[in-house]
Amino acid sequence: MNKKKIMRKQVRAQHTLMRHEGIECVSHATQNLVIANAGLGNGMSRHQLLKTVEEYGLVEALLMPPNKPYSFVKYGSTEEAKKAFDALNGRELTLGDSGQNVVLYSNFVEKVFLKNAVPTNLPPGLVVIEKVVSPEEERRMLESIDWMGDEDAQNAQKTLRHRNVKHFGYEFRYDNNNVDKDKPLPGGLPEICSLFLEKCLKQGYIKHKPDQLTVNQYEPGQGIPPHIDTHSAFEDEIISLSLGAEIVMDFKHPDGHTVAVMLPRCSLLVMSGESRYLWTHGITPRKYDIIQASELGQKVGTITADVGDLTLNQRKTRTSFTFRKVRRSPCNCIYPSVCDSQKGQKRQIQPSFPHNEMEASELEQEYVHKVYEEIATHFSSTRHSPWPRIVEFLRSLPEGSIVADVGCGNGKYLGINKDLYMIGCDRSKNLVDICGEKNFQAFVGDALSVPIRSGSCDACISIAVIHHFSTAAKINYEKEERRKLKKHLRGEDTWMLPDVNERVEQLEKEHSVQKKKKKDKHSKKSKKEKKKSKKQKSEKKDDFSDSSSDSSVEWVESNASQSDNTEKAWKVNKESDAVKGPSLQREEWMNLDFVSLKTVPLASCKSEREKEKVLKRQKAQEIEQAMLSERELNPYWKDGGTGLPPTEGESASVKKVTVVEDAGLSWLRKSYQRMKEQAEREKRNVEEIVAERYGVGLFVEILDKTV
Repeated sequence: MNKKKIMRKQVRAQHTLMRHEGIECVSHATQNLVIANAGLGNGMSRHQLLKTVEEYGLVEALLMPPNKPYSFVKYGSTEEAKKAFDALNGRELTLGDSGQNVVLYSNFVEKVFLKNAVPTNLPPGLVVIEKVVSPEEERRMLESIDWMGDEDAQNAQKTLRHRNVKHFGYEFRYDNNNVDKDKPLPGGLPEICSLFLEKCLKQGYIKHKPDQLTVNQYEPGQGIPPHIDTHSAFEDEIISLSLGAEIVMDFKHPDGHTVAVMLPRCSLLVMSGESRYLWTHGITPRKYDIIQASELGQKVGTITADVGDLTLNQRKTRTSFTFRKVRRSPCNCIYPSVCDSQKGQKRQIQPSFPHNEMEASELEQEYVHKVYEEIATHFSSTRHSPWPRIVEFLRSLPEGSIVADVGCGNGKYLGINKDLYMIGCDRSKNLVDICGEKNFQAFVGDALSVPIRSGSCDACISIAVIHHFSTAAKINYEKEERRKLKKHLRGEDTWMLPDVNERVEQLEKEHSVQKKKKKDKHSKKSKKEKKKSKKQKSEKKDDFSDSSSDSSVEWVESNASQSDNTEKAWKVNKESDAVKGPSLQREEWMNLDFVSLKTVPLASCKSEREKEKVLKRQKAQEIEQAMLSERELNPYWKDGGTGLPPTEGESASVKKVTVVEDAGLSWLRKSYQRMKEQAEREKRNVEEIVAERYGVGLFVEILDKTV
């Protein structure tokens, strides 16, 4: 494989290790190696990896973290580890039974700090009994189930998405997770199962004889989602017999605590009490289970997270016989939060729109916060693709920006841009824990009261959060969003510049206030003018009625006298006010005769500036050339010479070069002067410098010849 590609893959493996475990790789050789693509998460078994790494030396420890794509190896010496490092980089292996090829990449680490395995107990009320049936009984029970036969009229046999299912006694309906107690299936339970149940009653494994049987057949890679068997459908004890192969079943408490339990072949699982009513149980769909590698370890019990004793176990076809006793009365268990019989009484009162903050808080707690706590793991597994618009926004922010993600969920946006300082918060503790597993900075917080100082972040995102609010805050938010939408339709919004939007709104408000004041002032002024014009018209009417019809001259004089006082009175008043007040003076620049000023075209100004630049450049070049000419030792280079002495047949047009006729004496003097300067700078004798360049004897000989 190409060395550059191997180095690139090594660097990527280093980043993965740092992100998952916080362990930094080193460039120098140590006893410890981390091997990428050789973990339980890749399908690599402990046996196969141990066989591979033991080829290069004594292996003191092999640590394989669960569900991770890497493993740690500790050799007896640094030399052995270096030998393995060189050999494993780029080595291709074929994984066990899957036949998949993987390429290994190794790095050195100083020390490996992994969490110690914490012993876990079985959930209360859970019992696993080994070898409850013999191999012969197992064979007969499996043969009693005809999977290839036609479905009967009662639809007792079904093929679900992840497994084959067949029911006896009563059909379990997956549409309502219950049984129809008034419609028993014909035939009852198989005879061989009745004999087995009698044995369980005698041994005290169960108190009630079951009357319902569900047979599930799981192929490798199939499973069943986590669930609690419906309280109102069945009695307390539920037993499950594992035939054909072993399996690992996962149990989970509502607080998030999980326990993986190994169910060996021909073993019986008994669930009662808390393990039956409160804990969920399920089988993860996969082809390999992580189990204890030690042969001395217990086959039955919990699977601990001991990274030094874990390996993979390939699944095979497993058939489970699950027996239950149908319940005839409502459940009255002590777990009402998960009991359908007791929760049904509360559900008769349908939730309405909250009338106050307390009702809103209770509504959010029941139908939002509690739900997210319960479905956090499943929610995280289905929420892994970020929205492109949000990704574009985060990548457009300047490097080093501080960004808050309110309602961060599983943190899928916290790692989009590594150049940002991102912090998230969410109401769900389980989702925040998932962020912590990914090494993201997140804390539990309420979006209605975010404990972050105002103005401390450069940007903030809150994706798919507001619709969960049931308070007045949501109403105000929706009003604000509608207002922004209208602005967007008018083309007035700037999504990336919130500060500009605020400034524009402020200017709009100021403009509207000024416009209103101006309008009010204008309306007041127009009212006054209307009153004055009315008054003038009335006075004219009175004057006209008082004058006689035949005295036209008198009428003219009367009109003239009235015009001095009434006609255009507002103009007369203004003139009188102007006389009374100080006269306004024009500023000096207002009196300039701009027409007579001489103007220069812009193009001519530019050409003059260019000419000045060219002249300055030429002058600088001449000065530089003069300085170079002074320092030049070859006389034939001076004054534009060619560097060579002129020939006899040279054209007269060629410029003559001034030649110093001193047989090279001036050149020797200059050379000697430079050697003296060098000796002074380096604080050495001139003879040493001369000897280095020419040799003292040779220099004296040349000097004698020239002189």
